[in-house]
Amino acid sequence: MKLQVAILPGDGIGPEVTRQAVAVLQTVADVCGHDFQFESHRIGGTAIEQDGTPLPERTLSACLESDAVLLGAVGARKYDHCTGAMRPEAGLLALRQALGGFANLRPVQAYDAIADCSPLREDVVRGADILIVRELLGGLYFAQPRALDQNGLSAYNTMRYSVEEIERVAHVAFREARTRRKHVTSVDKANVLETSQLWRRTVTETAKQYPDVKLEHALVDSFAMQMITTPARYDVVLTENLFGDILSDEASVICGSLGMLASASIGGPVALYEPVHGSAPDIAGRGVANPFGAIQSAALLLRYSAGLIEEAEKIQESVQRTLARGLVTADLAGRRKRLPSGTDAVGEAVVETVADLLRSQMAYHAV
Repeated sequence: MKLQVAILPGDGIGPEVTRQAVAVLQTVADVCGHDFQFESHRIGGTAIEQDGTPLPERTLSACLESDAVLLGAVGARKYDHCTGAMRPEAGLLALRQALGGFANLRPVQAYDAIADCSPLREDVVRGADILIVRELLGGLYFAQPRALDQNGLSAYNTMRYSVEEIERVAHVAFREARTRRKHVTSVDKANVLETSQLWRRTVTETAKQYPDVKLEHALVDSFAMQMITTPARYDVVLTENLFGDILSDEASVICGSLGMLASASIGGPVALYEPVHGSAPDIAGRGVANPFGAIQSAALLLRYSAGLIEEAEKIQESVQRTLARGLVTADLAGRRKRLPSGTDAVGEAVVETVADLLRSQMAYHAV
């Protein structure tokens, strides 16, 4: 099949991890006979430097004309003092709005091979497999009005949701649950916030269309504790924008590193895929960044934008096998003090394993 992918390496470690993800996708294309086309464009701090804006028009147009977008990371320290449209992160938020992906899927899995990397006991994280479905285009991040006054002495943001916004992301969560363990936990703050009261009421109504899926509600503060103490009991977690951002980063302790987490922003004309981690400028250029989050984002791209389920699963299996071989980056050394490998070495190991698995699968089907 043909697939046009816009590549946005971004800032910091973004180019390093994105390079490994593209190599994996190219391997899938080469082995399976697909036609994947990749075109790189600037975003974030890199774009500000060269184009004067964090989201150049050329980048946006290329993304809208592609079948999918794969992003590395945005963020540069020299712009930390900036506000508004000149922050690198403003380019990412604008891109999300333009692409229309209102549902952000963030899988969180405990890996047996690196269970000791989690600060939690191995028996606590064992078997954990959570899909966080975060509403991505509403709430405090986008609603108006918002402002920082000229004197810098006060500021305000608005949390706003409509029934339609809640319904559409809830449908995504319930449909995903049907392919998993048929359990949705909706997280809100309905004992305090009117937006959460609307959220809870709307999710409850939407759940009636999915009688085969169990729904439970949880308050965000208590859920933040329960997700860490009993992670294996949760399946699909549905929540709004800010809560989802915080909870998914917290969930990284389950797998042992933020560098393991992938994401897919779906629901619009073009889906956006990116690792959850930031640009990590302190380790950029050193060849030590964890590429697994970016590689697994590539797997999500094949699953949701290309419908290549088997290929996506082979990438996931290759990640598991690479970890089992002890090929890890420094953030995954763990209590066992594994000897870390570099970004390129880890990526190359995944590439080789993906190729072997796909060739074996094709040989099996040919018999």
